[in-house]
Parts: sequence; C-alpha cells; structure tokens
Amino acid sequence: MTDLSIVIVNYKSKDFLEKCLRSVKNSLKGISSEVFVVENDSGDGSYEMVEKKFPWVKLIASPNIGFGPGNNIAMKQAQGRYVLLLNPDTEIIQEDMFSQMLDWMDKHPKVGVSSCALLNTDGSIQGTGGYFPTILRVFAWMSFLDDIPFLDRLIKPYHPIHPWSFLYSGKDFFNKTHKQDWVTGAFFLIRNKVLGEVGYFDENFFAYVEEVEYSKRIKDAGWEVWYLPKWKIFHHGQASSSSEYATISEYKGLKIYYKKHCPRWQLPLLRLFLKLGSLPRLLFNFKIYAKAFREA
Repeated sequence: MTDLSIVIVNYKSKDFLEKCLRSVKNSLKGISSEVFVVENDSGDGSYEMVEKKFPWVKLIASPNIGFGPGNNIAMKQAQGRYVLLLNPDTEIIQEDMFSQMLDWMDKHPKVGVSSCALLNTDGSIQGTGGYFPTILRVFAWMSFLDDIPFLDRLIKPYHPIHPWSFLYSGKDFFNKTHKQDWVTGAFFLIRNKVLGEVGYFDENFFAYVEEVEYSKRIKDAGWEVWYLPKWKIFHHGQASSSSEYATISEYKGLKIYYKKHCPRWQLPLLRLFLKLGSLPRLLFNFKIYAKAFREA
C-alpha cells in the first residue's frame, strides 16, 4: 500500500506551486507516495506548468469549486495510508519530515490528524488552528478578551494568534507539542482510516472554516488532533486570497458551522457578536470590516 498521498488544490499560485512541488519531490525519498494537484481553473498557466515540469504528478483539471470540494476529488482517489492536504504556497524545508511524521503517526494510533509548525517567509511562526468556535470563544475573540495574557489559557481561543493583536499574540502556544481541536488546511495530515469513518469535507463550505467543521466531525468520532512543531514548513501565506476575502469567507463559514453543529438559538448570538466585533476593527481596516459587518 502507498504510504503517503499528497493533495494540493491550486488556484492562481503558479510560481508558488512550482517551488512547492520541487520541495515535495526532494522530501519523498524512501517513501511510497503519490502526489495530486487539483488545478481549480486558475487560468495562469499552472496546469501547463505542472504537466510539463512534473509529469509524475497526478494532475486533475477542475472548475473553481473551492478548497474542500477540490480536496475531496483527490482524497476519494488517494491510496495512501496517510493523506496530506498541502497548500500550494508552502515549501518543505526538512527533507526527512514526511518519513518522520508518518513514523510518529504510526506510533500514535489514536491520532487522526496532525500538523506541523507553519513559518512565515521571514521565519516567524504562524498560527495553525486552535479550539472550536463555541459561542463564548467567539465572544472572547470579537471582544479582544482572548488577547489578554493568562486569560487566554482559560478561554482556549478559537484563534490563539491574531495578526492585529495589540496585547498578546499567542506565539508560545505554537512552540509546544499539544492536542488541539483543529488545524488549518495548509498542512493537514490525516489517517486514511479516518476518511473511511468520517467521510470528506462538507461541500457547503467554499473556503474557510471547512477544516474546523471537518475536525469537529473527526474529533466527535473519537480521533485526536495534534500540533507537532518539531517539524516545520514555510507557508508564504495569502498567495491566492486577499485578507478581505479571508475575513468575509470566515464569517460565512462560521454561520454554516453554527447551523450544522450548534443549537439554533446560538446563531443569532453569533451574528450579533460578529457585528459588534467588526465595529472596533473598522479602525484597523474600514473597507474590510464594513463589508464584514454587513456579511455577519
């Protein structure tokens, strides 16, 4: 059986994708593997570039159907014992990390999903996931309460790192190995057995929050989610989406998540907290949060 299937959903990230695939190839020595690229109709020459320069890649052409649905296409074909969902704007910098992480997963059979540390281009650490967005955590996020040192440890924030935080950034959280509720889809290593039990991404999500919802179902099925900073990659970040798009999409995704997993009475509270939280953030970026206020 194949050890590892890597799935990369690409949209308008041609240059990053080429660098990503070169780094992936250098890191797969000694591993039985397959690599899928789902090309989401970028129109930037990405498909032709992969076809010409990386003939060993299983290339799938698709309309732009979003992150989760795009991954689903390849995940349903994946033969690996493990499936790695990898963003096209990532770069593998530890050549033996795949073999080491698979070995770690083999030794921890209760772990359904793991992720590594994500680094910005300058080497600083990014956040990757956090805890499920309960109504109290959303309130703490929108009111800046989870930025307060020590209080954040009680709250267990939805987003432990906030790029705009003026009090606390949560970087210590991502320097330690630990269990958490969800990790981002930039590097999402999932056991194939989980796919058989839980299924795939909910295709009601186009982009953002789909990995939160997926992790919710995975944990509800009894599996653990771990963050493993011993292994690191570059995530050059936001290569194919603007911060405006990310913010609006997250608000939309949270509403879908609440409709699916939370009591009905919580949805109006979610929308209220998102609206109230958007108001002070107008000072950071009026254009983005004016739209976010309307979307909430």
